[in-house]
Amino acid sequence: MTETAAPRPKISGLAWILIVVAVLALVLGGLWWWHNRPIRPVQLSPQEKAVVEQKVEAIQKPAEPPADEPVYEKGSKEIILTERELNGLLHQNTTLGEKLKFELVSNAIHARVEFDLDPDLPLLGGKRLKARARFLVGDMAGKPEFVLDDLTVWGVSLPNDWLGGLKGQNLLGEALGSHGSGFSGVEEFKVERGKLILRLAE
Repeated sequence: MTETAAPRPKISGLAWILIVVAVLALVLGGLWWWHNRPIRPVQLSPQEKAVVEQKVEAIQKPAEPPADEPVYEKGSKEIILTERELNGLLHQNTTLGEKLKFELVSNAIHARVEFDLDPDLPLLGGKRLKARARFLVGDMAGKPEFVLDDLTVWGVSLPNDWLGGLKGQNLLGEALGSHGSGFSGVEEFKVERGKLILRLAE
């Protein structure tokens, strides 16, 4: 005598709706947490500090050959700073480590800013300001470009008129002036995912 399998219970339409709503709530909750996650300062280890200090020294002055080595070897002209090293330097040399964080992506730098507003400010006093900015980085005709692409405050993209027309402008070119051709001693700089690359001039 064969046993017939018991029919599987059917899930009602209401149950499916509840499941979909629960999944959406989990996804949206995760996205909300990721967007509002706190900024944590990057603490470089002693080994990481030694490495990044060597990189900074290479930018500031040319490398000197060891006194006991008579053979001259031409040094590298390229310096790479990782995203972690950049944020570590920010925390080590300024008081902005808990307020500002940089994220390096292809040809762009994302900046996250988060701090408490002065309690004496009208309407917004005591609230926590959360802002994000996207800067496009490039090198056109040998001139560095640092362009403000977007600025959001509490998730709202601010109109260009509110920013005095800064969106789309080469902020670095404005700072250097019409005769500025780039950073002193830096021939080229570019941004890739997770790293900033500087090529020094001859």
